[in-house]
Amino acid sequence: MKNWVNVVSAAFLSALLVAGCGGGSQPSSAPASTGNTSAPAAPAAPAAKEPIKIGGLFDETGGTGDVGKPYAEGEVAYVEYLNSKGGINGAKVELIGVDYAYKVPEAVKIYQKFIKQDKVSAILGWGTGDTEAMKELIAKDKVPFISASYSEALTKVAQHPYNFMTAATYSDQAKVAIKWIKDNWKGSGNPKLALIYNDTPFGKSPVEDAKAYAASVGVDVVDEQIVDLKALDATPQLLNMQKKSPDFAIIQETWGATATILKDAKKLGLTTQFIGLNWAAGEGVIKLAGDAAEGFIGVITHAFPYENLPGLKEIEEHLASKGKKLSDINQKFVQGWVAAKIMVEGIKNAGDNLTGEGIKAGIEKISNLEFGGIASPVSFSADNHRGTTKVRLGEVKNGKFEIITDYIGY
Repeated sequence: MKNWVNVVSAAFLSALLVAGCGGGSQPSSAPASTGNTSAPAAPAAPAAKEPIKIGGLFDETGGTGDVGKPYAEGEVAYVEYLNSKGGINGAKVELIGVDYAYKVPEAVKIYQKFIKQDKVSAILGWGTGDTEAMKELIAKDKVPFISASYSEALTKVAQHPYNFMTAATYSDQAKVAIKWIKDNWKGSGNPKLALIYNDTPFGKSPVEDAKAYAASVGVDVVDEQIVDLKALDATPQLLNMQKKSPDFAIIQETWGATATILKDAKKLGLTTQFIGLNWAAGEGVIKLAGDAAEGFIGVITHAFPYENLPGLKEIEEHLASKGKKLSDINQKFVQGWVAAKIMVEGIKNAGDNLTGEGIKAGIEKISNLEFGGIASPVSFSADNHRGTTKVRLGEVKNGKFEIITDYIGY
């Protein structure tokens, strides 16, 4: 009994001593407490936000991979840059990019995975054939879709309410080129024009609109030639075209076929002035065509990395973090960067409503979004998903594209 009392007494005394010291868990180096000795509870760490998932349909190895690969790299780079700055309202963006090698069935398969398994909030697409093949699915699934296809058919908001155009359509590009031809024509009579394109939805997209517009402004379309995207010889087509003696020829191809056309035209001694739409223009065509590219005119939708424009600063900053420079990228990289930037702006505008409807409405809120000169400003609305109708023109001089117009329309 005595021992039990001693134990209790010792425990009681120990408790008093602990209370007098302000609590046994406080380290001896802690400052003395005044008043209430209870330490306030540490605020709970905010729960990490779920990443915002965006699907990316890339052509890195297929028929348009020459321009598709750097474009995809630009999209990926912008998302990396965005995440390095904290993402969107504290949420990181997860870009799930897949190379579909320019095969429409593969694109549809990947699209279904994005929707059903990955549960993406939006998609950055690529080709005309696949985007047009999926346009009804896109509308049904209510998924905002920014494609690298600038097909005029995708601008019909009533039929395709979730497709958005981030640069001038191929038809608008062709119209700007035709207006430039008419305005700068010094010969007698109407200028004569040929159209060269590949037998794909991408290649054929602007043809009928170009012919109709040319007729309306007094430019005579005298010939059409089909050249495959992977063509290594365009001599037969150019010989046929030569019989019609066109003063100008508009090319709707990517770098590879365009370079083939320019090299073969030089061998044949053709004097036709070639003008390439967006995907036909860029540094790659000069690299492939060499001096045969001299004098070639391109429709320029986005800036070259060597231009002195404020919009290139953030790209330069991101590249520096990767040990790279602006000279390591090309114009198509810039094009992909801008497309991803536009999608992100729409997601930001959507706030907490990251449903397809919310992001669609967010993109439609974009008004005169500027890019520091690296692309034409874009605007959208509920009844206009066209973005812009303006482009610049550039001419190859001494192995480099030089800009010869400001952003112009038709």
